[in-house]
Order: sequence, then C-alpha cells, then structure tokens
Amino acid sequence: MARFISSIVAHPFVTNWTKVRSWRRGWLLAAVMLYGVLASYQLGLPGLHYDEAKEAGVNAMELLTGAPVTAFRDAGIHIFGVTLPLMVQDYIGALNVYLSLPFLALSGIGVPNLRMLPLLTGVASLFLLERALSEWIALHRKEQRSSSGYATPIAPAGLLALTLLAASSSFVFWSRQGIFVTNLTQPLSFLCIWQGLRWLRTGQNRPLTISALAGGLAIYSKLLAIWVVGAFALLVIAWLLWRNLGPVRVVDPDSLPVPNISIRSVGQALLAFGLAISPLILFNLQSGGTVASVGENLGQSYYGVNNADILGNLPVRIAQMGQVLRGDQFWYLGGVFGNDLAPWLAGLSLIGAVVVSVRSGRSSMLLMPLALLAIAAVASLFTVSDLFVTHYALLHPVLVGVVGLALQIILESASPVPPIHTPAAHSSGFWRGLGRYKRLMVAVVVIVWLTLDLLATVRYHQSLSRSGGLADHSDASYHLAYHLRYNGLGAPIVLDWGIDAPVRYLSEGTVAPIEIFGYSTLDRPDDGFAQRLGQFLNNPENVYLLHTPGATVFAGRREAFFEQARLSGGTPTLLETFSQRDGTPLFELWQVR
Repeated sequence: MARFISSIVAHPFVTNWTKVRSWRRGWLLAAVMLYGVLASYQLGLPGLHYDEAKEAGVNAMELLTGAPVTAFRDAGIHIFGVTLPLMVQDYIGALNVYLSLPFLALSGIGVPNLRMLPLLTGVASLFLLERALSEWIALHRKEQRSSSGYATPIAPAGLLALTLLAASSSFVFWSRQGIFVTNLTQPLSFLCIWQGLRWLRTGQNRPLTISALAGGLAIYSKLLAIWVVGAFALLVIAWLLWRNLGPVRVVDPDSLPVPNISIRSVGQALLAFGLAISPLILFNLQSGGTVASVGENLGQSYYGVNNADILGNLPVRIAQMGQVLRGDQFWYLGGVFGNDLAPWLAGLSLIGAVVVSVRSGRSSMLLMPLALLAIAAVASLFTVSDLFVTHYALLHPVLVGVVGLALQIILESASPVPPIHTPAAHSSGFWRGLGRYKRLMVAVVVIVWLTLDLLATVRYHQSLSRSGGLADHSDASYHLAYHLRYNGLGAPIVLDWGIDAPVRYLSEGTVAPIEIFGYSTLDRPDDGFAQRLGQFLNNPENVYLLHTPGATVFAGRREAFFEQARLSGGTPTLLETFSQRDGTPLFELWQVR
C-alpha cells in the first residue's frame, strides 16, 4: 500500500491515469465493502431509537399507509388531502422522511428497511469526502485540467481518510442508526465543499450552484450543519476578499487561482440556496418553531447548558473529539470498546505534517482545513439542547479527512521526486535520509489504526448480539409494540418520553399512543399534568405506559400517576413488564381499576 501511494505522490495527477484510476476504483470498492459488511450486519439491532422513528419512520409510514400525517407543530404543505411535513423537529428537516419512502415502499415497514437509507448515506459520505479532499489538493496545486477536462484528479489523502473511516466504530454505528444522528448532513456538507472548491479551481458557474444547493440542503436536514457549511463559506469569502482587496505585496502569483465572479453566478447560487432552505423558511412562517427554539436557548439550553460558558464547554467538546476517534461512546450496544491509539496517531500525524509543511514553506495546504475544523468546533460550543457527543457525527469524518491530508503531506515529503514547490534542500541531507522511513511510518499508522478499529467494531457486534441494545436502544420496544398491537391495546396513555414513536412505527400505525407527560419541564410534572391524567383515570379500560424507575427520562410523572390514581379511588395494577435481554426491566404496562 505504501509503495502504491508513493507512486501516485511521486507524479501527482500527471502520469498513468488508467492505472491510477483502476487502483482507485479497487481501493474504493474494498473500503466500501468493508464498511458495508460491518454496517449492515444484524441491522435490526440495536432496537429502534425514538429519534429514528420520530424523525423519519412514523411520517413515512403514515404517508405510505394513507393514515393522517402527524406533522411536527402541524406545519406542512397540503396537497390533494395529504399533509407533507416540513420539519420533524425545530432544527431537523423532513428529508429523511421522503428519502426513506422508496425503501419502505419496496421492502415494507421494518427496522432494517428504515436503516437502509442511512447505511447508503454512509457510502455517499465516504465517496464525497474523498472527492472533497482530492479537489482541495488539486486546487492547491492549481491543477486546472486533467485527462478528463475539469474532472477532479485523484489524491491519496481521500483514499487514506475513507480507509480510516471504513471500520471506525463511530462511523459504522452512527451510520447504521444515521437517522438518530441525521447523517444526511455528512454527504451534503462534503458535496458542498467539493463543488465549492471545484468552482474555485475551474471558475465554472455550475459547481457554485451545486455547492450552494448542497449547503442549503445540509442546513435544512439539520441546523448544526451550519458548523461546517458556514465555516467553509466564511473561509472562501475571507480568502476571496483577501485576494481582491488585500495589500498587493501579499498577493503571491503562484498561490490559489481566483475564480470569475459574476452577478449571474452569485444570483444562481443564492437562488439554489434559498430553494434548499425554503421548507425551513416556510416552517417558521407557519409556526415560528426554529426561531423560537434558538431564541429561547440563546443563554441556557433546554438541558441546562450555559452557552456563554465557553471555557466550560470547550473541554467537553475537545474530549469528545478524542472520544469519537476512539469510538468508545457506544455503551448502549452492550459494552465499551475502542481504539485507544487513534487520538495519538491522529495527533502525531498532524504534528508531523505541520513540521513538514513549515520546512517546505507550503503550510497553506493544511492551514485552511485545520481552520475549517477549528471554526466548526468553536461553533459547536453553542447548543439548543445539550453537548451531545452525537453532534460530532458530522465533525468526525472532517477530522479524519484532515488526518488523511496530513498523511499525504508526510508521504509527499518522502517522495523520490520532490512535489511541486518543494525546495530541493528539503530532500537533502538528514531529511532525505529520514524520508526513507516516512512511507513505512504512514503505512504503519494506517494499518494499526484500521486494525484496532476493526477489532473494536467486531467486539461491539458481539456484545450487541447478546444485549439487543440497552436503555432507549433496547429491542424490548419490539416486544412492547407487538404486545399492544396483537392484544387490541390501540391507545395506551404514555407517561414518559421515548415510547410513543417507536411503538407507533413498529405497530404500523395500529397503535396510537397518547402522550400526556408534558415536555415543558424535565425534572417535575407541569401544573396541568394532573388534570390531563384525570381525564383518563375515570375509564378503567385505559392502560398506561411507564418506564421503570431506573429508565425514567421525565422525572416525577411516575410518582404523580400513582398519587392521582390513589386520589381518584382506583387501584393501579401492573399488567406486563418488558425487559432487556439481560433481564433489566424497562417498560411497564398498568391499568387503574
């Protein structure tokens, strides 16, 4: 592998295109196959998470079965008696709903069926990240044309990055449950970057339009995509301003080209971006949900995060970067495993690349990607919810992409033919002798990283096959949904979060739970809870769904239920308990007589 990479680096984008393209296709196929095997194995596990069902499954099932659509905040487009939802949360669009329709229509309503979409989204992410990295290197080297006109040339950085992602526990398991983390933001963000860089390289209008459209769709799919899309836009604008308005003395004629900017090209881009985010705009015109959600959480978020506490939030996010590289955040699969060397290998690669870049005098190749990652990380310090590690499902491939770029820089410094713009002195003396070992070092980094990731991912699968998933990810929800469906319990009263959407989807809409626990407060029932509950206690046929004490999310509702049942003169009776595979109870079904 090291010899092949070096052969590409030795004569970048110039010679033997047929052979290089053949190698690239083979490499891509091998990496995608490895990812596909790891990501698709026992695809029905862990159990369906609430967010997967809420943010795609339920609305897609309703559209396919002809049931009334429960549009979020009742905001939607009404066509021929059907409501098309605009958003699934205040900050998450309904793209997953519509993209999952063909999969469910062809294969039926089910968990593996639903997860086929995010699994293939992961494939698109691998390919588009590789293209974005290759485009950046082509732009940096001012490669205007290849053997295929303006087609993006091939660079090893992208191949190295997707290799490191293929077996990564973070990438594999977040892609399997990609709706849970809205992994649609990944390919859309990378498409935005790829086409934006291509516009800078070629000056064509079409890539700019595609970039704007992809960036808008990424933001619509989930608002936090603005971390990457916004950072990229800021860097491009800042660079263009510097090139056009900066002092003449700092303009290097050998630096990156400046594209032609016209009113037409900018207008087309703005129109494409506006079209992409138009559902988000329409949603806010109908409900004001996103504006209200962001406004209400500017100071302190729903989960209590102080957004002004940068010094307190920063260490959390830095630790999460290491965590996603290790992949040890998946406790709910039944165990905790990880690649402990990954953060160290990433750090050493970046340090080595910085040293090589400074000595070669071409540090800009690494500077802008690092700046993009840094800006995105700073933006992640603000949240309308919590500092969830799942937010870094978007930044994880970006981070690995930067590592891939660093490894290419190190390889180029070891190339027998010095890369363009590399001073001849750089390949002489001590550094030339050291260069003999750099190819071996890169190969060792990739092989060790990939092997340890593969071992961790396989161990997660082994634990998952025993546990079936834990807590909110347990497959106990399957048994709960089927029990309700086949025992005619079509309208249970739900007293905690995380139950409604999975039951609704798994029962194919035959069970329609009624949530009354109230979202306004996490730590206690709101003032109207007792009144809402009282409307149902008078009917002894009603059944009530609760989490067990150890699994409760919205506190106080369980205790209030028993208290209100006592005050109404009824006696709560436990009908069924549904447990994890290890015997830990999760759900309880009660009746008050």
